[in-house]
Amino acid sequence: MAWSFDQTAINAEAAADGWYALLTTLPADITAAQVLIRYKGQEVVERRYSAFKGPLAVAPMFLKTNRRIAALITVICLALLVFCLIERAVRAAIAPDTTMAGLTPGQKTKPTGRLIFQALAGLRLIPATGGQPGIIPQPGPVQTRLLDLLAVDPTQPP
Repeated sequence: MAWSFDQTAINAEAAADGWYALLTTLPADITAAQVLIRYKGQEVVERRYSAFKGPLAVAPMFLKTNRRIAALITVICLALLVFCLIERAVRAAIAPDTTMAGLTPGQKTKPTGRLIFQALAGLRLIPATGGQPGIIPQPGPVQTRLLDLLAVDPTQPP
């Protein structure tokens, strides 16, 4: 048995290292660099899929019709949209900072939807009764900060 390297083939492969072949429906006036940046940005979408499968996951259930399956997927996608919009609103409100204190003990962290909802999970709402409006009693400092960032007035619940 004998073998050898084909140096011409090795050189041709090495010359193409780092090249991407991308097929796109983007307008023709977009540069190759812009196409590559959009392609590389797909990891953000993949992170959202992990959120879809993670904190918004529902218990397994048996659905009898395609209509119910579609309805469940629609509700989960709407929940994911709210999850993402809240994360985006908080990040935009703290800009140019990218981290926030109080979401994890003893350190500043990037606000994620999961951390924001964990911080807000302890909020209580006393429902409206007898003509009195509903109230959110004394949110903590981190909760107050998040509500301010999200432009939610705890004295005026919906």
